[in-house]
Amino acid sequence: MNVDFYQQIAQSTAHRKCRDDNKDFIFAHPTYLKELTEIAFNTKDKNHHKACWILELVCEERLELFNPFIDGYCNSLAQQHSDSAIRSISKIGLFLVKSKKIQLTEQQEEKLIESGLDWLIQTDKAANAAYTMRFLYLLGKKYSWVNNELKALLLRDFSNQTPGYRFAVKDILKRLK
Repeated sequence: MNVDFYQQIAQSTAHRKCRDDNKDFIFAHPTYLKELTEIAFNTKDKNHHKACWILELVCEERLELFNPFIDGYCNSLAQQHSDSAIRSISKIGLFLVKSKKIQLTEQQEEKLIESGLDWLIQTDKAANAAYTMRFLYLLGKKYSWVNNELKALLLRDFSNQTPGYRFAVKDILKRLK
């Protein structure tokens, strides 16, 4: 592990400029993407959420670079419990599910579904839930049972949720009809 690169991640912040600078660094030095994913997928690393923030931006612009790391991503999903990381991890899941260029395996889709359902049970964070709901809804087009589970989860405790969470739920429920 390159110590300077690790320090760069450790010192990064959630500010968009900082995340963009790190994303641009990865685009300029793609060999560091392997190290970035190792940090992001290692939930024991205190900076893994920061690596997830950067990885989200990399995937948003150049998802094809992430292709060699999809198995590692899927294998790390069940260990992801930090709300700060799950927001980015779930958004990456949405990018993958929506992608026309990347085909997930059935096993990878199953891991996304399992983790996504767990995250919805455990979170009340609107952004995390919104990205998770959306990728689960899309996977539910292929696996009909997923949308049945999704609907049941979205209807529980609906009135106790934040306005942002309720907005996302209403959008997905409208699509499920």
